[in-house]
Amino acid sequence: MAKSPEEEHPVKAFGWAARDHSGHLSPFNFSRRATGEEDVRFKVLYCGICHSDLHSIKNEWGNAAYPMVPGHEIVGVVTEVGSKVEKFKVGDKVGVGCLVGACHSCESCSDDLENYCSKLILTYNMPYHDGTRTYGGYSDTMVAPERYVVRIPDNMPLAAGAPLLCAGITVYSPLKYFGFTQPGMHIGIVGLGGLGHVAAKFAKAFGVKVTLISTSPSKKKEAIEHLGADSFLVSRDPEQMQAAMGTMDGILDTVSATHPLLPLLGLLKNNGKLILLGVPEKPLELPAFSLIMGRKTVAGSGIGGMKETQEMLDFAAKHNVTADIEVVPMDYVNTAMERLAKADVRYRFVIDIGNSLSATKP
Repeated sequence: MAKSPEEEHPVKAFGWAARDHSGHLSPFNFSRRATGEEDVRFKVLYCGICHSDLHSIKNEWGNAAYPMVPGHEIVGVVTEVGSKVEKFKVGDKVGVGCLVGACHSCESCSDDLENYCSKLILTYNMPYHDGTRTYGGYSDTMVAPERYVVRIPDNMPLAAGAPLLCAGITVYSPLKYFGFTQPGMHIGIVGLGGLGHVAAKFAKAFGVKVTLISTSPSKKKEAIEHLGADSFLVSRDPEQMQAAMGTMDGILDTVSATHPLLPLLGLLKNNGKLILLGVPEKPLELPAFSLIMGRKTVAGSGIGGMKETQEMLDFAAKHNVTADIEVVPMDYVNTAMERLAKADVRYRFVIDIGNSLSATKP
């Protein structure tokens, strides 16, 4: 007979879990494995709330297994390391993002692209190597192999750095891979939310020209004065869009709602690239003619490998790139999810696990 989540492993753990597709989260006792020789265990202090947490707890992608402890923007302080761990010691500030495992023998893994391994193991809602399910960071303790743990730079605030473990690497990786970091380039960023605001900060840190593209004219002041964008484009304004036709080298599209690609392709120069980072529930229409006339590219990008994630954090610390956050206590999480569904956050919720989780124990 299968063991209960509380009895699967020797180390007791406590967090908040969703029990069904209502997505409602509530206190949950479970367990974590003992610290293996290559494992790092840490006390969780903060965990960001990512839009994919909302999709997952409500089973909007159709792959949910309950009970589910979400959270893959996890930061804290090391409490124990295995005998073969070399990079970390007790007391270090560390983080775990979207991944906790992969095959380590395929081409992707050997190229430090564990995120594209066909056998990748996500931080929550997936079977682990031992057959038990992975549980995420809405919890008091976390354990992961050293390969999947990153060092949080000393000068980076833990709470505002947490969202970089998903949102940060999701935008940093395509900026680098598609060559959008060369000074003088003009990059468009679609959507001013959790991903978009971090994308703007990274792009400016690389020294490129940034245009933020949004359906909301009210975000213009924020985009230019706070995030440092060079210009702002209202995608619902035909005159503004027409005036910007053929001016951009690349576009990062962070929008998760269904939306037309044709107007965005029109903004690209010849040989321009439109990179999809959001995951709309329905397939997007791809107009072939507008790709052919101008040799344009539509591509996708998903998070990044562990080596690049550490590189991203170090770059962010050097250039003072952090997420704009609203820190909330654990018992506020269901309200935070409701607000996130309405895009009522600037721009990322972060749960103060260290100071508020234990008070919610039944």
